[in-house]
Amino acid sequence: MPVTVLLVDDEPLVRAGLRAVLEAQPDIEVVGEAADGAAVIPLVRQLRPDVVAMDVRMPLLDGIEATRAVLRTVEEPPKILVVTTFENDEYVYEALRAGADGFLLKRARPAEIVHAVRLVAEGESLLFPASVRQLAAQYGDEGGNRAARAAMERAQLTERESEVLRLMARGLSNAEIAARLVVGTETVKSHVSAVLAKLGARDRTQAVIAAYESGFVAPG
Repeated sequence: MPVTVLLVDDEPLVRAGLRAVLEAQPDIEVVGEAADGAAVIPLVRQLRPDVVAMDVRMPLLDGIEATRAVLRTVEEPPKILVVTTFENDEYVYEALRAGADGFLLKRARPAEIVHAVRLVAEGESLLFPASVRQLAAQYGDEGGNRAARAAMERAQLTERESEVLRLMARGLSNAEIAARLVVGTETVKSHVSAVLAKLGARDRTQAVIAAYESGFVAPG
């Protein structure tokens, strides 16, 4: 089955460019488009895309609020990939904190766009881990840190779960973590699932954000 994608951007040329790149791949299908975040929820419910590629800045409802709305109201929500012009943008970090699974630069090369969609759809490694680390270092706030520290303390991760979370934060995939720890991939998946459950995180991106904001992993 192909990875299905919904494109959300107020610029028709951006949508057309993303569609052309993605539909050139045999394993990716663009199932719909929208010009604003306000249209996302009904389209997600109708089309059931695997991934929403969504502009972070839009006139009526931006990508941050649209992400929150989708995750709050849609059962089994899609993966959300925010699309942005600037890499070091506080809007991007807020979108990640709101629940987005990763971000993509509008100037990215076609191969990078395809890779990002596939990686987010699979959900087994972190997209652009160095950039996420830089964003956490630049925009993580003290209030968020206090809340994240308390959540991390309540999670009571085991030593192995802590090790897995640190490797997740470095961007390693499940297979790479398994090789590093000399265990099976299924064992790593079990540890990742336990980390997400204990932290109350939707996915590994949210777990890694929590790890940075709590000081469990240093973003520098």
